[in-house]
Amino acid sequence: MPFLLILGLAGFSSAVSMRAMDPMLTLVAADLQVTLQRAALLATAFTLPYAATQLVFGPAGDAFGRVRLIRVTLAMLTLSLMLCALAPSHDVLLVGRIVAGGWAGGVIPVALATVGDRVSYAERPIALGRLLSAIVLGQLSGAVVSGMIASAFGWRAVFWACAGVTGTAALGATLFLTEAKARETLSFGRALKGYLVVFSNPLSIRLFAVAAIEGGLIFGCFPFVAAHLVAYELGHAVEAGFAIGAFGLGGVLYTLVVRVLVNRLGLSGMAGIGAVVAGLCLMGAVLVPTLPLVIAVFLLLGFGFYMLHNTIQIMATELVPTARGAGVALYATCFFAGQATGAFIAAQVVGILGSVGLFIAAGVGLILLAWPASRLPLRVRATP
Repeated sequence: MPFLLILGLAGFSSAVSMRAMDPMLTLVAADLQVTLQRAALLATAFTLPYAATQLVFGPAGDAFGRVRLIRVTLAMLTLSLMLCALAPSHDVLLVGRIVAGGWAGGVIPVALATVGDRVSYAERPIALGRLLSAIVLGQLSGAVVSGMIASAFGWRAVFWACAGVTGTAALGATLFLTEAKARETLSFGRALKGYLVVFSNPLSIRLFAVAAIEGGLIFGCFPFVAAHLVAYELGHAVEAGFAIGAFGLGGVLYTLVVRVLVNRLGLSGMAGIGAVVAGLCLMGAVLVPTLPLVIAVFLLLGFGFYMLHNTIQIMATELVPTARGAGVALYATCFFAGQATGAFIAAQVVGILGSVGLFIAAGVGLILLAWPASRLPLRVRATP
């Protein structure tokens, strides 16, 4: 599937752009002479427009064609990243991050829907697993490589590098991806009708709820990994980065065996077992006594999470094939809204129960999520 290489590069570039700011906030704050608290807004300025604009880009892809939309969003994301690299002040950089987040929202969800258009349902777990691998590698690169580039060449070099990757993806999409759908006229009424069609499938609300809950339970805990390690004298921010990096590596390992898992377990088994594994690992992460064990548990946590998460992605592409873009957009919006809500709730819980209580409660929540998650998908088998 050669088109997956281009879609993978597109997903990689979008994921890098999202995570690139995280490790270099202190450098940006010092250079632009703002407090760390103000600089921290740059990390969140990307996420909110990213979630919101997916509600627009979903039906836009249904109307104009997904390949056309991917070309446009990648090109505009490239220009937005160049604006960030040239920003003379914190305020301009903040605007650049907001604009970049908005355009990035039209890359990964539209790529997922494109896979749904072009790959049979039986082969879709493998295709989406490969796309997911590129996205996870992008997240890891954004969190690790950007810190190295910023330390050696300055934070502006990171945005130039991201713009180069995104521009390459835009060029690849222009040269090597072909549009399979005729151009239509986009209207508010048609977009609203597309969302109503998605909700006409009784499975939609249950699937979106599971997506929001899984995002909230997992990623709501992540901001408190470093605090837990410090409290129990297991490490600091660097060690927390290793643990979260191991989570991403677990996702990469999952993509290597996804075909075997689909054939052996089916999508229902993957969803249920993935949720249980992730839940047990969340609890184990704060109960094991050494840093190497914490990292190992996070590796397995990533593997279990992506078993569950990839299954939900597959179902999102199949909710309503005639409004696939709208279905994937709603799924992605719920997933990211769940992350934001989960982080807020986790901040309240950790003040009452501490980090150990937070992780155990989230782990129990994931285990309880296993039953409704396993009831979502149909059983399919991938072809050899």
